[in-house]
Amino acid sequence: MTPESTLMFAEAAEAGAAVARQGPVADLAAQLRADPPRIVVTLGRGSSDNAATVARYLIETHLRLLTSSVSPSAASVYDAAPDYSGALMLAISQSGKSPDLLAAAEAAQAGGARLAALVNVEDSPLAAMADHVLPLCAGPERSVAATKSFVTSVAMCLRLIAAWSDDAELQTALAALPEMLDRAWALDWSAALPALTEARNLYVIARGPALGIAQEIALKIKETCGFHAEAFSAAEVRHGPMALVGEGFPVLLLGQDDEARASVAELAAEFAGRGATVLHAGIGAAPGIRLPSLGAHPVVQPLLLVESFYRLANALAVARGRDPDHPPHLRKVTETL
Repeated sequence: MTPESTLMFAEAAEAGAAVARQGPVADLAAQLRADPPRIVVTLGRGSSDNAATVARYLIETHLRLLTSSVSPSAASVYDAAPDYSGALMLAISQSGKSPDLLAAAEAAQAGGARLAALVNVEDSPLAAMADHVLPLCAGPERSVAATKSFVTSVAMCLRLIAAWSDDAELQTALAALPEMLDRAWALDWSAALPALTEARNLYVIARGPALGIAQEIALKIKETCGFHAEAFSAAEVRHGPMALVGEGFPVLLLGQDDEARASVAELAAEFAGRGATVLHAGIGAAPGIRLPSLGAHPVVQPLLLVESFYRLANALAVARGRDPDHPPHLRKVTETL
């Protein structure tokens, strides 16, 4: 197997084209401006929940609306639901058919929420029950590792937030996103391979909208490359997790050109001082191995980083003797209860 022969490679490379297929969100954005929700709640598992983390930061900073992630088991296991009156639920799913997500979405609607489904399978049960459907347009994704469906999930969240907040600068940046994703895919992160081919652990550090991207990177490392990775905010890692960082411990730091960048960049020197193997992207000049990144709107930059990372993760999995398309004990659609 070569890195270029995997489904993961082919599908991740399609992310830019998939984002270009996405339709307009102006109607829903106009409705939300005319009748704003009291709160926003997100619903998702795995990569979809990581996309929701990105959305949460941006809804709270751009729209000043309290946003929280829903626990699907509250409805599916405990048959309970909070008061959803005046809430907007953003349900994100590739398949749109996991029973616990459907139970949580149904409970939210019954409790008074408007349900917007960001879903790849447009004839899925989740899409059928939703008040608004925002098709992800990722197309078929056969590799177990979600790549283009994650990118399209985040892109759709960004497009909705940009239109809802009437942010012309962000809308302009998103118009160029398909081409930027293609450029990000072409970037070479292979300098990280020697540090990670034999690794057993990895911290992925970010802050702000990049935290959801860090969570996605940690998930993909576990899923495709078979070793433990964990994501932390640049603030949280300074507490208990810092105790594990020592000689040779690999860390990957991610940044974007906003108020959070300096706090992430400061950690590079601190980690290097502890003897850690430091990899970083998007934080400028810093100790360690600098991975290439593109300049862009700070909201868009983290999504470009994960596109570059997917190419690395695919190559890393193959270098470690693993098949990224078929991780052990996993299926493409996980139907949790």
